[in-house]
Amino acid sequence: MPKNKLVKNIFFVLVGMLLLGGCQSPKKKYDATETALEWAKLTTYITQYTPSNSPTFASRAFAYISLTMYECVVHSDTSYNSMALKLNGLNQLPQPDNQIKYNWTAVLNAGQAKIIKLIYQQTSDENIIKIDSLKNVIHDQLVQDSTIEIIKKSESYGEQIAQSIFNWSKTDGGHRGYLKNFDKDFYREEFLGSWKPPLFAQSFSHKPLHPYWGQNRTFAKSNRAISIPEYLKFDTVPGSPYYEQFLAVYKKEKTLTQKEKEAAIWWGDDPDVSFTPPGHSYYLATVVLDKVRPDVVKTAQTLAQTALAVADAFIKCWEWKYHYFSERPNTYVPKYIDQEWESFWPDPPFPAFPSGHAIQAAAAATVLEANLGTVSFIDKAHEGRPKDEVRDTEFVSRRFDSFWDFALETADSRFYGGIHTPIDNTVGLENGKRIANNILDLNWKNE
Repeated sequence: MPKNKLVKNIFFVLVGMLLLGGCQSPKKKYDATETALEWAKLTTYITQYTPSNSPTFASRAFAYISLTMYECVVHSDTSYNSMALKLNGLNQLPQPDNQIKYNWTAVLNAGQAKIIKLIYQQTSDENIIKIDSLKNVIHDQLVQDSTIEIIKKSESYGEQIAQSIFNWSKTDGGHRGYLKNFDKDFYREEFLGSWKPPLFAQSFSHKPLHPYWGQNRTFAKSNRAISIPEYLKFDTVPGSPYYEQFLAVYKKEKTLTQKEKEAAIWWGDDPDVSFTPPGHSYYLATVVLDKVRPDVVKTAQTLAQTALAVADAFIKCWEWKYHYFSERPNTYVPKYIDQEWESFWPDPPFPAFPSGHAIQAAAAATVLEANLGTVSFIDKAHEGRPKDEVRDTEFVSRRFDSFWDFALETADSRFYGGIHTPIDNTVGLENGKRIANNILDLNWKNE
């Protein structure tokens, strides 16, 4: 082996050991539920530290990764149903061999390692080592309690499930979507009220993010059939419904409290520095599941339903965003209300209506409440981040007494940030619920 390649390999092994040591203790005992939660936590980490990510692609990634988790353990409990033939276009999945005694934690462990690497093909060598490290730590513990033959057959089955779900994923319209975040050939003729790239923005691109994402296959067929919500007619006359929406944003920016500023930056979840908005929802699911500790199938089901609902929410939201191609306050307010005005938070690179934050948070909250009831929890997602010096605001952890409280604050935060009008949030919240209920209605259990 060439010397420079040997040095590089040694470096990556050492990095993997350091990363593993900073995330979990080698002495930690991984039962089935703990294994599921550790993989869910690692998924949010890989999402945050993989390049060229976006809220759209991340929502898709969480969906396929968590669905793989669910399918890897679903046959361990006869009261649950596989999603084969229930999800849109998922006609079959590998079935367990009745002659084999599986270790279901080993099935899950191998399936998660494989699907994360398949979905996040663009991730770093360091992250691949981190994935393999977690897999190996859990594998080494499992072989102490089971025969190596059972473990090998279980891991082979988990990898088959992951490969089958990945093959299905490649036909949804979003495969390797990180390669085409901004379509240089996309063009939309301007009209009154149309989206325009603002000067105060998160992205340097003058093309909007994933203009065709709304055409992707939804996970629930019923979600594809949801009709387009109504929007307001463009108007510049004070007192008109359209004008009043933007005037409300303008007035709120003038009266922001410190707590509202804290909410605005907390839920920003810029993909360049965080695990994205869908990652934030997935993270909160892991926080509450870690607290409640249901069995592994219930844990996997809750994660899968959350992620599938959020993924469908993004598909429908993007369908509607590009149907209306609506402007944001940063282009309307300076032209028709106050030419010196600028929002508290910079614009994301895509049209406004409806709010992606609102629709995905409502979808996640609906699923989590249906599975876990009313639970109080603390969101520490950005704990320890340095102060936002531009906005003179600290990152302050959030406490919620219910899942819907988190959804409402997520939606409101975009209004506080000055990048969404009230109707963007209202319609987003309403449809997030509807989308989530369609996922919940997919006959997950024999009842």
